This record gives sequence, structure tokens and C-alpha cells, in this order.
Amino acid sequence: SYGDEYANEFRAIVDKNIEQSNVTTDVSDKDEKDKNKKLKKKFMKEGVAMAKKYLTQTLGLDVSIVDVQVVVGADDLLESDGFLAACLLDAGCDAIVTAGTELAAIDAAKIPRERVVAHLEHSDDVSALNEAVGAVSALASTVSVGLSSGSPQSAVEILRLGTKENDVRIVVQLHSEVRDSFLNEDELAASVAEISKQCKDGWGGVTIVDPTAKQLGLSYAACMRTDRPDGLYTTVVCTRSGEALGLVYSSKESVVAALECGRGVYYSRSRNGLWRKGDTSGHYQTLHRLDVDCDGDALRFTVTQRGDDVVAFCHLNTLTCWGEARGVRHLEGTLKERLKSAPAGSYTKRLFDDEELLRDKLVEEAQELSEAESPEHVAEELADVLYFAMVRAAKAGVSIDDAAAELDRRARKVTRRKGDSKAERIAAGNAILDKKT
Repeated sequence: SYGDEYANEFRAIVDKNIEQSNVTTDVSDKDEKDKNKKLKKKFMKEGVAMAKKYLTQTLGLDVSIVDVQVVVGADDLLESDGFLAACLLDAGCDAIVTAGTELAAIDAAKIPRERVVAHLEHSDDVSALNEAVGAVSALASTVSVGLSSGSPQSAVEILRLGTKENDVRIVVQLHSEVRDSFLNEDELAASVAEISKQCKDGWGGVTIVDPTAKQLGLSYAACMRTDRPDGLYTTVVCTRSGEALGLVYSSKESVVAALECGRGVYYSRSRNGLWRKGDTSGHYQTLHRLDVDCDGDALRFTVTQRGDDVVAFCHLNTLTCWGEARGVRHLEGTLKERLKSAPAGSYTKRLFDDEELLRDKLVEEAQELSEAESPEHVAEELADVLYFAMVRAAKAGVSIDDAAAELDRRARKVTRRKGDSKAERIAAGNAILDKKT
């Protein structure tokens, strides 16, 4: 919840999608139909661009790695003929959340049920709540239920409504009033932990509305378990591409501290205290998300490793604690070094300096990849394409993680293009290839 200060910007996104829905393509005149199709597409692109700006710049959310769920009013879904839902998902949202009783509005969204969270309020009549879950289950795979109290027992009854058999995941929600009814953060965490014990194999969950970093961190840690005498949690630190940087340990306090500052903060066993990575070395980390493993006894910190002199997690000044990187990551590091200080006669330096040569090689190698037949030949040509593509990326200051983030953003889209080849691009490519023959 971000309050009223951003309401006007979000309203503009809604209005743009309503504007799109009001353009009709159901006309007999071909010229008018083509004109309206282009106008509809124009409004769609404008709406998605506005939504992206709202999410990433105004709200400061990294939608490529954070599962953003946005609350949408049923009236807005209906008035926009569902275009608003597609717009927000295309902009990077993981799901839309709307009232679970508004079946017509959810149906109008015309998006996969896996991308819909239907919200219901807690009712003492569990059978009526069960009926409501059943009614919306064809349109939404997740149903959130706002609890009227923090009682674990009432939550357990609700969580039982979601099972693998009915293909519905139930998430119980602690509103701010319920959250603030506990005496302190520890009591809240204990209740959340008790509820989480009933969430088996991903078919249940518990959320807290607008928690503080301390409330969230302590509640999150309370849902984990550890068999270590010191009570610490084994923690794997990874890049946003999933590469392991190192193995560390976390405490409840370090989890809270990490959430408070948005950085990698761990527990140092040698210092017997918090370890804010980078405070002394300068090799700090931007924290993107925390995850717990399937057994609930290990944490994963997803971070971007930083550093003015060298991007290194290890005290030996390597990216990982397992020595130098290999493969694509090693190539990326080499290209960054070449960009700063390439040796005399370096072919990579020549590519950096000659834009036309780099462009020609990208086109040439892409053609050779498209014509390769055996697995070995495809691998060889793919390696060539990766090399020249990463030279282009290094020159532009783009990293592997940047490309991975873009792929993750695209994976959230529900509107798909035809993907036909572009005649003008084919002609330009052929002109380059003809020049080389």
C-alpha cells in the first residue's frame, strides 16, 4: 500500500486501458478496421510503458525478481474489458488481486488462472467460505482470505479449504488491525510460525499486510528451522542468475537488519555479531530477495555483488568463494578487463573500436548458427554468437544479469506478438552478408 500520493498515476494507467477497450475493430470498412487496430495497439503500448514506469520508477520495484501482486478494482477490470489486467502483467506483475466474489470481473480479465489471486474476507461460516472458494476456483488458482483474528486455529480451518485435489492454494492474510493486536513482534512471529506449520508442500501460505522490517524478518525466521546448537541458519548467497557466491550464516537479527537496509547482512561466527558485507572491503551487496528451501532449514539471499575496484564476494577478490568463474561469466569478466586495458593487437579491442566490424560479425555468426546442423557445430556457432554478443554488451555496459532480468520480465507477459520475421531486417542482414562475399 503506497497511499494516495500515487493514486493519480495509477488512475492514468486505468484510463489508458479503458481508452484502449473503447476502440472497436468490429467494423465492416477495412481501412477503418486497420486504423483502429493500429490505434488499439498504440494505446496498449502506451499503457504498458506507463505501468512499467509506475512499477519500476515510482514504486522502485524490480519486477524481474520480486513477485509483485497488484490490487485491481473489479469495476476497473470490467470497464477496461480486462485490458488492465493484461497491461499490468505485461509490465512485469506476477499476478493481479481482486475481490473473489466478483466473478464477472475476473472472467473479463481473460488471463491464466495462475496469474489471479482472488481475495475473500474471513467468515465464521466455513461452509459458506468453502462455497465461495469453489465458485472462484475455475478462475483463480490462489485465494487469499483476510483473517478476523490472529488465532492459528481459525487459520487452520481456512487453510484446509485448499488442496492439490481442488488445485487451489489458500493464503491467509493478517490485516494491519490483526497484526497490531499482538503485544510485540515475537508474539506475532510465534503465531505466524504456528500457522505456517499447516502450509504443506506449497499449498498454503500466510502474509502480513504492511509489516515493519522487524515484524517481517522475525516472522519469516520463525517459520524456519535449524538443528545447529547456535540457532543459526545456513545461507547460500547467489547472483540473480542463480550462481552461488558463497556460504554464510544468518541469525534472526541479521535477517531483520538485511531487510531494513536492503543489503547483504549476515552473522559472523568469528566476530559473534552482525556482518554487513562490504562495510570494510567496499564489496557490498544489493539485496533482491530472500527464499527458504523446500525443507525450511536453509536460506538463499539473491543479491547483486558490488565493488568499486573489483566485483568480488570472496576475500581473495574473486566473484565466488570457489575461485575464478568459468564459461559465460568468465568471458564477461575478461571482456570488462579488455574494455579498460586491452593488450596491443587484441582482436576484442579491435571489435570495441570498430562498430561496423562488430555489427558485421554479429550478423555473420548468427547466419552460421542458423545453418549449423550437428549438435557439435551448433554449440561451436552458439559460442561464437555469445562471444560477439557479449562484446556488444560489454561495450554498452550491459551485464549477464541485465539480460537475465529482461528475460525474467518477458516471462511474465501474457500478450504475445506473432513473431514473424521483419523484411527490412532480413534485407539489411543480406546486404551485410553480400558485402562479405
